[in-house]
Amino acid sequence: MVVTVVGINHRTAAVEQRERLAFSPQELPAALATLRDDLGGGVLLSTCNRSELYTTVGGNPGQGERLIGLLMALKGLEESIYPGRFYVYRQEAAVRHLYRVASGIDSMVVGEAQILGQVRDALAAANEAGSLNGVLSRLFHTAIAVGKRVRRQTRISSYALSVSSAAVVLAERTFERLNDRTVLVISAGPAGKLTAKRLADSGAASILVTNRTFTRAQDLARQLGGRALPFDRLTEALAQSDIVISSTGAQSPVLGPAEVMLAMEGRLGQPFLLIDIAVPRDIDPAVRDIPGVLLYDIDDLQEVSQISSEGRQREITHVEDIIEEEVVHFLHWWSSLDTLSIVAALREKAEAIRRNEMDKALRRLPELSDDERQRIEAMSTAIVKKMLHDPIARLKNGGDHWHLEAVQELFGLPRRIEK
Repeated sequence: MVVTVVGINHRTAAVEQRERLAFSPQELPAALATLRDDLGGGVLLSTCNRSELYTTVGGNPGQGERLIGLLMALKGLEESIYPGRFYVYRQEAAVRHLYRVASGIDSMVVGEAQILGQVRDALAAANEAGSLNGVLSRLFHTAIAVGKRVRRQTRISSYALSVSSAAVVLAERTFERLNDRTVLVISAGPAGKLTAKRLADSGAASILVTNRTFTRAQDLARQLGGRALPFDRLTEALAQSDIVISSTGAQSPVLGPAEVMLAMEGRLGQPFLLIDIAVPRDIDPAVRDIPGVLLYDIDDLQEVSQISSEGRQREITHVEDIIEEEVVHFLHWWSSLDTLSIVAALREKAEAIRRNEMDKALRRLPELSDDERQRIEAMSTAIVKKMLHDPIARLKNGGDHWHLEAVQELFGLPRRIEK
């Protein structure tokens, strides 16, 4: 058994590729059920920046390709369309990778806090679907604990320029001032809410909110001091807006060139800023061709979000030190599983030999009384116990993988743990 992760992220694949491999909350139960049946367990971590499959499978190199193919098949995709985009990490590297993810230093926005909640959600979804085995449960629970420790003991989060902050930077670059600008939020989720709040705090004149569920739009508008519009009045809302923030979670675009061109008719040459923070994307990339339209997607925000800082680099180093310490703890726990399994197998084999030899000896000595039989049985049990005491004690008190493999080889024990 080996912890393995396969996936793509913002470093290996562009947003148009990531969005095709993104799993919506509605898709997760069926996908996780497939992983449970095919692999005996699995966790899917799917965010705007990454889609990753965590599982525990045999350690042969061909398993990585198999898992990539399975991940693609869950979305009905052909692996050949993503050549070289996937990474595969096993065991120590896989544990380290998840700990880096949960700590926020593998994110597009270094230090961002949202990923920790997404790791927690992935764990909860796998638990609900019954695709969580003991090793994966331990891995994800420790990853969450590592993420919390990092945020408690370092200042990495203070160096994060969030997506919402990047949106404010773009708005201020586009318009001289925001106090006469209207912001339209197409969403009622946390990302859209936070971005709209940042723009409102930066002086935006008014906030409009629309959502397919009107009551959710009303709730968010009330929190932001804005106004809600039904989703079927989206074109009207666009015409009133200068800045659009879209983050719906829809599986296909909610805005295309036709709607945007209508909105541009009354703008008299004023720029129209569209910020698409959804994956899959909400806004058809073709609107970039419309004069006066400035469209930014989640990948475009990466450039805005990067702040070169010696202080941040020091914090990253501190975070990595914590991660390495926690990886050692996890691998020590993992090693204890091997030790316990091998110790149990050694005792089981020794007891089987003892019992077999006792049975043969007692058949040759039918004249023995019950008391004598019990004494011989006790003696043989004590001999086996004392013979195994020192080897087992040494294995439990720090036996490494070489010692474990040697015991398996010398005593002909079954290879229960694949390495």
